[in-house]
Amino acid sequence: MKPTLFEQLGGEAKLREIIETFIDRVFDDRMIGFFFRNADRRRIGEMEYQFTAKFFGADVEYHGRPLDEAHAKHPIMGGQFARRQQILKETLEIYGVPEHIREAWLQHNESLRPLITKDAGSDCDPVGARERAGLTTKTAREGRARRV
Repeated sequence: MKPTLFEQLGGEAKLREIIETFIDRVFDDRMIGFFFRNADRRRIGEMEYQFTAKFFGADVEYHGRPLDEAHAKHPIMGGQFARRQQILKETLEIYGVPEHIREAWLQHNESLRPLITKDAGSDCDPVGARERAGLTTKTAREGRARRV
């Protein structure tokens, strides 16, 4: 029987190490880190671990919300989705993840794009993002004014 991608990667310890680095990089990123300013880093890391481990064939259950539901309140633009993908790609390269596992992981994440953002490409359209979030330009300006 052929080993699962999970086993080929190195199992739980290796996947957790990669996920921890990836999540740290996402949280600290200047372009997308603000999405996580009120999030629990450990919880997000655990959900990412469960989701990825399950995809890789581990006997692990994902206990998070459906992805479309979890991301619905965030007006994530295509460029921000692409940035997360780039961070993942770089993290996998840092860890020397075998190419076939890297490609499977990146392709799987790309296949989830419609659940995360309505943007098919890598553009960033702040007006469209505000509209998807139900914000008008006036509401957005008022929100910025309150933060100042």
